[in-house]
Amino acid sequence: MKVVGVIPARYQSSRFPGKPLADICGRPMIWWVYNRAKLVKRLDEVIVATDDERIVQTCKSFHIPVISTSVYHRNGTERLSEAAQRITADIYVTIQGDEPLLEASTIEKVLDTILSEPDIPCATLKTAYHNPVDVINRTTPKVVTDLKGDILLFTRCPVPYPKAALDYTLYKPIGVYAFKRDILLRYGEMEMGPLERAEEIELLRLVEHGYKIRITEVASETIAVDTYKDLERVQKFIMDNPEYQIGDKME
Repeated sequence: MKVVGVIPARYQSSRFPGKPLADICGRPMIWWVYNRAKLVKRLDEVIVATDDERIVQTCKSFHIPVISTSVYHRNGTERLSEAAQRITADIYVTIQGDEPLLEASTIEKVLDTILSEPDIPCATLKTAYHNPVDVINRTTPKVVTDLKGDILLFTRCPVPYPKAALDYTLYKPIGVYAFKRDILLRYGEMEMGPLERAEEIELLRLVEHGYKIRITEVASETIAVDTYKDLERVQKFIMDNPEYQIGDKME
């Protein structure tokens, strides 16, 4: 079984242009994400898929494998779908280019999830929100599941609404997805539905088309970089936690 990790990286982010190249403790963010992914032994390859020559050249300068993809993709999974047409594998893992703190154990967990049952076409992960600011922040998605662990809804609103009880945990989906090849190739041909169009959360496309996505809870300290303030939080976290300072141990 071949497993490939793909890091979709787009330069033209509406909230944070040039985000993959943002400096974190002297290295571009894409370097941090790639080297985190390389710690996962079950990934046979890790590559960056981008539409921007600046990112291509930066990757090459750090000896990071990279492929150029279409500029017309609307999200990372469309970019991954193109990559899957060019790189044959059984399972593809999306590792978001704005997750520089992602733990290797987290990527291992999503692989465990997609392999836990033969009929699971797609898997992802969630972690509990602890910061109230993140809960009310409309840039941070929330996820709601059924009792089996399959996703009912992604939304940027705090859901559920605490009308009758307060004993409910809100969860953040983590930006690592695992796809089996067939569903990933189909994704590129699916129409975008009204929920995805409204929320701009790419896995809603599978939910709206009736596909199951299994999600597993993990304990993770990851911080997705959506804004400059998030970048400051990541830099501070790395400086305060020496174990995250990869330094010169990796290429």
